[in-house]
Amino acid sequence: MKLNWREYAAEACGTGFNVLVGLSAAVFNFSPDFPVAHLVPSSSFRLLLTGLIFAGSGSLFAISPLGKLSGAHINPSVSLAFFARGKMHTHDFLAYLIAQFFGAIIGAWLLVFVWRQHAADVHDGVTAPGPGYPIWFVFFAEVAMTLALVLAIFMFLSSQRLMHWTPLMNWFLVATLVWIGAPISGTSLNPARSFGPSLVNWFWSYQWLYWIAPPLGSLCAVLLFRVIARDRKVLTAKLFHVPHYPCIFRNMHVPYAPRKGESVISNR
Repeated sequence: MKLNWREYAAEACGTGFNVLVGLSAAVFNFSPDFPVAHLVPSSSFRLLLTGLIFAGSGSLFAISPLGKLSGAHINPSVSLAFFARGKMHTHDFLAYLIAQFFGAIIGAWLLVFVWRQHAADVHDGVTAPGPGYPIWFVFFAEVAMTLALVLAIFMFLSSQRLMHWTPLMNWFLVATLVWIGAPISGTSLNPARSFGPSLVNWFWSYQWLYWIAPPLGSLCAVLLFRVIARDRKVLTAKLFHVPHYPCIFRNMHVPYAPRKGESVISNR
């Protein structure tokens, strides 16, 4: 068993970056102490801007050198889908989960440290059910949105023509999900993203929902992909695959550079 520390560190950095930048966008767009709240009176439009920045930070990381190295899952739900699809070794999957949760905690802590009272205006980035929505509906919304995200990723990564456009698709899709779903559930899609702020703030009300619903949606997407795509293969477990970057994933169907002392065949 080989531990791939560079990839784990890159995944932690990506998750922390996504949480910090995305939640900082929420602070900047919704705190009354900043001009955006006064210049853009429409909260719906500000939510869309927040979604574009939040999702954009993840897509930007995916095409960065660190993202090309780790695959830029930055979400346990995404890693779970690749693991269920047979793309990850068990030890790498578990290490990715630890890295993602660690990165999210650091990102949430930095958010509070940097923005202080301004972060409190958006509840320090904590995800929570929207007022007026029954908890079953919030749960279903998180399942459905995560299913849509993972299924879209699989559809793009199973096409030679579309796979390089996955970060761009992910940007627009997640931004739309934030815009539509944030008033309902906070649009978590990501247990690590929810866990970081909840730990930093020691806020646990309804947090179980964000630990169960997104992974459930992810597994439903894996099953649905098998039904609708049949023999179609997920070509890579990286959101932006570059052949000359080393790859730690299994069952790859695209060229990649083997790590030192390893043949390409040994990783399939």
